[in-house]
Amino acid sequence: MPGIAIVGLQWGDEGKGKITDYFAAGVDCVVRYQGGNNAGHTVVIKDKKYKFHLMPSGVLQGKKVVIGNGVVVDPEVLLNEIDMLKGNGLEIDLMVSDRANVIMPYHRMLDGAEENLLGNKKIGTTKRGIGPCYSDKIARHGIRMGDLLNEEELKEKLERVLPIKQKIMELYRLEKIDEKKLFETYLEYGRKLQKYIGDTIYYLNSIIDEKRVLFEGAQGTLLDIDYGTYPFVTSSNPVTGGICTGTGVPPKKIERVIGVAKAYTTRVGMGPMPTEERGKIGEYLAEKGGEIGTTTGRKRRCGWIDMVALKYACMINGVDEIALTKLDVLDGLEEVKICVAYEYEGKEIARFPSSLLTLEKCKPVYETMPGWDGARGKKKYEELPENAKKYVEYISDHLGVEISVVSTGAKREETIVL
Repeated sequence: MPGIAIVGLQWGDEGKGKITDYFAAGVDCVVRYQGGNNAGHTVVIKDKKYKFHLMPSGVLQGKKVVIGNGVVVDPEVLLNEIDMLKGNGLEIDLMVSDRANVIMPYHRMLDGAEENLLGNKKIGTTKRGIGPCYSDKIARHGIRMGDLLNEEELKEKLERVLPIKQKIMELYRLEKIDEKKLFETYLEYGRKLQKYIGDTIYYLNSIIDEKRVLFEGAQGTLLDIDYGTYPFVTSSNPVTGGICTGTGVPPKKIERVIGVAKAYTTRVGMGPMPTEERGKIGEYLAEKGGEIGTTTGRKRRCGWIDMVALKYACMINGVDEIALTKLDVLDGLEEVKICVAYEYEGKEIARFPSSLLTLEKCKPVYETMPGWDGARGKKKYEELPENAKKYVEYISDHLGVEISVVSTGAKREETIVL
């Protein structure tokens, strides 16, 4: 049974947590393949909110959940999420890759120091240590989850990397690392997490032909380290290609790709966003959509839907169908706008530029449609206001991709399947 992928098509925060939770009901295993606790998923069940940063959303459906080798793991955050779930009476069937790299205290400290040095040119990271951890992974200085289970191996790796980190900390005038305390703390994390850590690569390849596996991305395509608005991006590959490198499952085992997109556009942090609305419309969308970052608590920038960016994201991910979220947030507007192209230096362009300087100069070319009211909470497509249906159909036709799911509220049951 080839796998299903759920990926974000915008700058993250598209509502992947809810969509993953919804589809998780029909699968056997849910896998997270990239990112770290810089991501945030919020799922609402019977008026109770569950917020995750590492744990795959499918855990709320009682499914087997896997954190793949492409994820960077903060053990303290993971243990807190495990405790939170247990405290709510939920059973956890979790497996964490022994190859996943570990976020260390010096990663968080360096993340903050680098952002402060950049000043007004900062990336806008979450300061959770994600970027420095991925940097160490590529530089071959990383500590992996499997190392936490072996006292001798952990000691040897720390003795190799800590002298380098101590020198860097001096340069940044940061507090010196207490090497003994660090070693003991992470060894203890290993003891607490031992029953969850294993070889997820062999496990996933052993079940992929017989069981239904769902791959859950974090962040979104436009934050991808290769395909996003570099350097204002995350440090991993949220696109479908990241599934293979982040789990060890081959591409031919992924049969269905569901792209998740909001009915409008949001972005957290720095970087260009052509359709951003800084006036009343932006404030309306932010307030009505509850646009506050799950991880950072930062207010999200808001604007109209961007079809240039979405078409680009659909191409890269090989999207088969789209789950359109937060349609209800557009309720009450007299008109809605759709960005169908960019104007750059007097010419219309339909491609998403690779150059940040070009994208910053792009102005949206809009088509306007009449608004609607009453989409919120609807559970059948025929119950949607006529103009809302026309909006959904326009998006589908323009992208050449069917919209299979429409979300009309935060709750699990406020979901229309077409």
